Amino acid sequence: VRVVDMSLLIVIRLKGQSGRKPDEEKTLELLRLHKKFHAVLIKDSHSYKGMLQVLNNVVTWGEIDEATLAKLIEKRGYVTGGKRITLDYLKNIGYESFEDLARDLITGKKKIDEIPGLKPVFRLRPPKGGFKGTIKKHFREGGETGYRGEAINDLVLKMI
Repeated sequence: VRVVDMSLLIVIRLKGQSGRKPDEEKTLELLRLHKKFHAVLIKDSHSYKGMLQVLNNVVTWGEIDEATLAKLIEKRGYVTGGKRITLDYLKNIGYESFEDLARDLITGKKKIDEIPGLKPVFRLRPPKGGFKGTIKKHFREGGETGYRGEAINDLVLKMI
């Protein structure tokens, strides 16, 4: 019996290039987080958790919900050629709405790389109203980096 993992994580890079350790640089490269405020979607798996522990002081991550993911794809999703994702594009690949696509991604029916032409990296803005804490401290210490669970959805909405 195969258990489908229902959890999808979003990882957002908060810190820039300078001062990165070689293992941090390599891990960021593997996750395709090349620039500050870039975000990627990953499965909640043991191997990814290890990568996130290496990047604990560089990125923030948590479980994204369906509504936030739908909005993220609608506002910040791009297909190859630098074009925005439209409803026509979604209908061509068999989806009626952004919510349907988000539901399939979260439930694990589709992976982000299985969607034809969709770019796997989302380019976000700095958060509206700024960060609540400092990016030098961990989230549980009042800062911004590291694991933040469901609170990631509020940050993503501020950055769309």
